[in-house]
Amino acid sequence: MKQVFAITRGMLPVDTSYCPGCTHGVAHRLIMECLEELGELDNTIAVSPIGCSIVAHQYMNIDMCESAHGRAPAVASGIRRVHPDKVVFTYQGDGDLASIGVGEIIHAAHRGEKVTTFFINNAIYGMTGGQMAPTTLLGQRATTAINGRTKESNGSPLRMCELLATIDGAVFVERVALNSPGNVRKAKKAVMKAFEVQKNGLGFSFVEFLSSCPTNWGRAPYEAMEFIKEEMIPYYPLGNFRKPEEF
Repeated sequence: MKQVFAITRGMLPVDTSYCPGCTHGVAHRLIMECLEELGELDNTIAVSPIGCSIVAHQYMNIDMCESAHGRAPAVASGIRRVHPDKVVFTYQGDGDLASIGVGEIIHAAHRGEKVTTFFINNAIYGMTGGQMAPTTLLGQRATTAINGRTKESNGSPLRMCELLATIDGAVFVERVALNSPGNVRKAKKAVMKAFEVQKNGLGFSFVEFLSSCPTNWGRAPYEAMEFIKEEMIPYYPLGNFRKPEEF
């Protein structure tokens, strides 16, 4: 039978403002596809903070609100406790989650909040001008590290999956990548499992997407995909770091 491509009802029929080669749009679609397949589009509330993710509400066809920089996990925790019947997720970048919001995400995981966090790791501050982020790789250039990040001056890049996997309340932790069709298919499976963990009331779930930022990396879109494969994945290995026994 011939398969017909269809646009998910979870995405609004508008053009995005993301740069060419940016994979935010891919992540958006995967999340919305999963919610549609679960029948939860009309039962979901999402929180996006400061960063490129601040415009996500313009593209995702669900109820969304914004939070202060780094505070999405706290806002999502409150929403889920008031509305325990809702599916609640945060959509955050690495500058937001792994820097100003690192305390928020750690304690949401420690509390075992029944929410899901989608973490877009493109190893740079995207919206604000390409500054070095906690996830910027050693040797990678940024506007605040023009000669490249060094361990002596800036420490090593922060691995959030490995960190959160040590916390009992974080029951599902997985890192995926958006640089190839095969990896995108695996990413969708991780998104679906994260939502299933939440719907079953098992605790906090977390999916990290290795994503691209061609503009601030100073690379063509196809070069950005190679950067994910050749530079990011070796330092940020893909795979599951924690999951319930039934998964």
